Amino acid sequence: MVAGLHFTKMQGIGNDYVYVNGFEERVDNPGELAKRISDRHFGVGSDGLVLILPSGVADLRMRMFNADGSEAEMCGNATRCVGKYARDHGIVNKDVIRLETAAGIKIIRLLFEAGEVCGATVDMGEPVLAPDRIPVLVAPALTEGEDPQRFIARPVEVGGRTYAITAVSMGNPHAVVFMDGIDDLDLPKLGPKFEHHPIFPKRTNTEFVEVASSDKIRMRVWERGAGETLACGTGACAAAVASVLNGHTGRSLDVELKGGVLHIDWDKSDGHVYMTGGAVTVFDGVYFI
Repeated sequence: MVAGLHFTKMQGIGNDYVYVNGFEERVDNPGELAKRISDRHFGVGSDGLVLILPSGVADLRMRMFNADGSEAEMCGNATRCVGKYARDHGIVNKDVIRLETAAGIKIIRLLFEAGEVCGATVDMGEPVLAPDRIPVLVAPALTEGEDPQRFIARPVEVGGRTYAITAVSMGNPHAVVFMDGIDDLDLPKLGPKFEHHPIFPKRTNTEFVEVASSDKIRMRVWERGAGETLACGTGACAAAVASVLNGHTGRSLDVELKGGVLHIDWDKSDGHVYMTGGAVTVFDGVYFI
């Protein structure tokens, strides 16, 4: 008999994943399942697979797998959806949820509309700026004025062109590039060149950012292991941090992505980044393995 796996498809401003309740379902090979179930022609169709699991140190635990089967440390949009799922399905009965991820414990504060969870504000923690922890490799000889403890607007040749890259980790690596004309970029061609660039030993997510004003930026993202997606929560956080570091914006700003808008606050008092956005259930189903 073919086994059926119960799942829920959810999206956070267009960043869609297949969510599986690991309290009730068993997945033996999540990387392989992620590749098959994410296929938009022969599977359910998603940017990846998220397992919601018991935790010994928090209310619950999240494991996240990209569409190519690789496991990622963290996904910002998925954290909001996990919070909604856990509350909607009675796994937790709290408005504030502690979520264990491979990038540490994240605090999810649920938002409600007409009594239903409609989104969340997530404490994403402090951004990591030290190059060896992102990780990004630093050239042995720095140019005059470069800070060896940070990787801010450093010139890097990618595909025959030099880009000023600011590297940030939000539990996963990001390369942020400020430029005009992001709508005209050929990301399927350019994105992999950033993702697999040798200065990023664990590959990287890449954000191509236009500054709209002192409190708004626009962004397209190439996600490690998934390609271009409609949104990336950790990428929006990284882009906001990079915007502040490069003097483009203040610490409270909107990030406009293809799938919608996230509000990001980089709190000066505690150094933490707070991400606010929606979480939506698309449909429930059964996937026959």
